[in-house]
Parts: sequence; C-alpha cells; structure tokens
Amino acid sequence: MKLSVCILAAGKGKRMYSALPKVLHRLAGKPLVGHVLDAAAAVTPTAPIVVYGHGGELLPAAFEGREIAWVEQREQLGTGHAVAQALPRIPADTLVVILYGDVPLLSVATLERLIAAAEPSGFSLLTVVLADPTGYGRIVRDAAGEVQRIVEHKDASPAERAIAEINTGIMAVRGDYLHRWLPTLGNDNAQGEYYLTDCVALAVADGIRVAPVAAANEAEVTGVNNRVQLAELERAHQQAQARALMEAGVTLADPARIDVRGRLECGRDCVIDINTVFVGQVKLGNNVVIGPNCVVTDSEIGDGVELLPNSIIDSARVGAGSRIGPFARLRPETELGTDVHIGNFVEVKKSRIEDGSKANHLAYIGDTEIGRNVNVGAGTITCNYDGANKHKTIIEDDVFIGSDTQLVAPVRVGRGSTIGAGTTVTDDVEPDRLVISRVRQKTISGWQRPRKPPKKS
Repeated sequence: MKLSVCILAAGKGKRMYSALPKVLHRLAGKPLVGHVLDAAAAVTPTAPIVVYGHGGELLPAAFEGREIAWVEQREQLGTGHAVAQALPRIPADTLVVILYGDVPLLSVATLERLIAAAEPSGFSLLTVVLADPTGYGRIVRDAAGEVQRIVEHKDASPAERAIAEINTGIMAVRGDYLHRWLPTLGNDNAQGEYYLTDCVALAVADGIRVAPVAAANEAEVTGVNNRVQLAELERAHQQAQARALMEAGVTLADPARIDVRGRLECGRDCVIDINTVFVGQVKLGNNVVIGPNCVVTDSEIGDGVELLPNSIIDSARVGAGSRIGPFARLRPETELGTDVHIGNFVEVKKSRIEDGSKANHLAYIGDTEIGRNVNVGAGTITCNYDGANKHKTIIEDDVFIGSDTQLVAPVRVGRGSTIGAGTTVTDDVEPDRLVISRVRQKTISGWQRPRKPPKKS
C-alpha cells in the first residue's frame, strides 16, 4: 500500500507567549516542524500534507520551495477536525501516517516500526509508558491486552487515570478508514473537540485490530508546549548526539557542553573542548583538535587542524595541519591550504591562502589570493572596498609583508618581494623588490611637550 504523511501543525502554542507559530520555534537550529518533515521524507518521497492554522502564511512561507501540500484549518476544533480538513487530499488507497509538528524527535526507526505494524490490519498506534501520565490520553486495553479505546485525561475515571500507558497521538491508518470514520466523530467530551483518538474505538467496533507500538523513549514522543519543554528537548537531543559522537570515537571534554545544530561528521581521534557549536553541515578530518568556545558553520576542517579557543569558522575550508586562532574568524568562501597559520584577531573573507603561509596577528584579509610561504605582518589590511565595489589583492609566493601595511586593491605583489613595515601599497610590485612608503623619521631636540597650567588651590 502506498504511504502518505499528514502533519498536524495548526496549534497556536499559547504557552509559548510568542507571535511566532509554535512549530516554527527552533530546536537544534531547525524549526520543530522541520524535524518532522525530515522524518517524513525519510520514509516516503510523497509530498506530506501539513495542516496549518495559527500564524497564517508564516508557516508556508518558512518552507517556500519545499514540496508540501498545505491545508488550512481555520478553526481549531480538535485533532479529528484537523485531519478531516485534509481528507480531500488523502487517497483512500494509502496508509496515512499522522504526525505532529510540535513533536520533533521522533526517530525514523520508530516511524518504520509503526508503519510495519500497521500492515496487517491497516491501523497502528504509538504509545509510551510514563511515570506521571497526568494530562495525557490513556490506552485502555481488554483482558487479553488488546487496545480497545483511548480516554482523554479530563474524561477519564479514577481507575483509567491510574493507567500509565498513554497515547502519543501518532498513528498509521488506512485512508479508507479515515474517510469512513472522521465524518462520524462527535464532540461530546470535556473539551468540546473532535478527537482523532475516537477512531480507535470505531476500529474496534468494526472488528479492526489496533496494533500498539511502544516508543523507544519518552523524548522522541514528547511535544513542545512551552519554553521549558523546548529547552528540555534541546538538551535531550544534544545529549543523544554527544553520546553518538563519543560512541563513534570522538573525545568530548564535557558531553553536556556541545551543540550540534545540523550534521557533524568526524574522522578518527578528534578532540572537542567545551562550549563548541556546530551549525549546518560540518566535516572534521582525523586528529582535529577544537578548543573551547568555537563556532563552526558549514565548513570542512582537514586532518590535524588545531582550532584554538574562541574562533569562528563560517563556510570555509581549512587544509590539513593548519592552526587557527585564538580569536580568529574565517568568513564565507575562505580556503586555506596545508599548514596555514591564522592567528589571534585575524579575519579572512573570500580569500585563498596557499600552503605554509601565515597571518599571525591583527590582520584583515579580504578578496585576496595569497601564495605559498607568505608572511603577513601584524596590523596588515587589504583595502578591498572603495565604497561601491570590491577589488582583489594578489600576493605571490614567498612574499614578506611587514607590520602595519595597507594593500589598496586592485594590486599585485610579485613573488619574493618584501614590503617594509608601515607601507601603503597602491601600485603593483614587481618580483624580488623591496617597497617602503613610510615617511622618513625625524628627531627634534629641545622640544617641549605642552603642559596644562597648574590648578589653582
């Protein structure tokens, strides 16, 4: 049977106290519903149906360009009502997986188990046992252990409230069943809502077995209703990622102080210190050492690189054996060759620096090509912007640039040249030249520094 996914994402999230729809709040750098969409994409290529409501067009706009069937729920009258809005888009001959946009950590493995369990009867339900099930719908079973119905907490008797197994709301149901049952749902309950969970009792009445599937852990079926829960799920997610990294051979100085907001791929024997943040797609080679308080975004770090404390790497490629920081910043489109040194308070943007070159102190390198074995002195800047356009600086191999040099682009410095400290380079420099443009030093004897008159007492 073909598979389709329906994601319910219409809730306002009153307890978030935010103008942003709840499902657009971020966990691990991604909107909550983005995690759910990714899980759905892992089990079927069919475009998911997303039921949205509060926030108007903010949700569709956030995923513009992604293939999604959007369905608006103008009134929020319960989960059964939400799925009913999507019925015109649900073919009868599909197995429909119902997911929730504020339940971000459901694993693909659990989702696959849920789908497999639905195959015989066409109906499976994800459950979990909680130490404190207060507020959740309870799974009511018969003496043989078969699921009979779900009772919401507000409608439950004292005996039913004692049940620890709860409904997660996540289920897989044949499309023709939904077309049959949803129009018959009533709202005679404490909430005055149309409950999707009433389909369980309707299935039992029709002689259809509801196959229960236990979630792997509580975190993967926990929804977000407030900022506290959002923070708790963030920590649960980060702890799981930290554990996976360590199991794969990465040394973490403190597993509680690393954030992976995307995908981090590590080679052998990598060491990551505290308070590090990885954003987007990051790849570390073998024997990479990352110091504390670093942020790495969408970058590739080569073998044996040492990233010293408080450095920022954004959309850059760092060659093997290089040493970056402390307090260095590599901006987008930066490419470093092997054994390159970028030191403290050096910023590099949209530049290529070849093997063995160094800029160890207080420099800005932008829109620049630097050859091999170049030394860039402290206080050097490439003046790449004229107020309207960016221009390029080219520094060939074996150049020595003295401290406090300004290179006014467009300009080329030839191979083997030396630029004296304090020089402003405005013209191209031929190979193997010495260039000095600073004012000649003068010494004036007998000079008196101006002094303030003494204060009157």
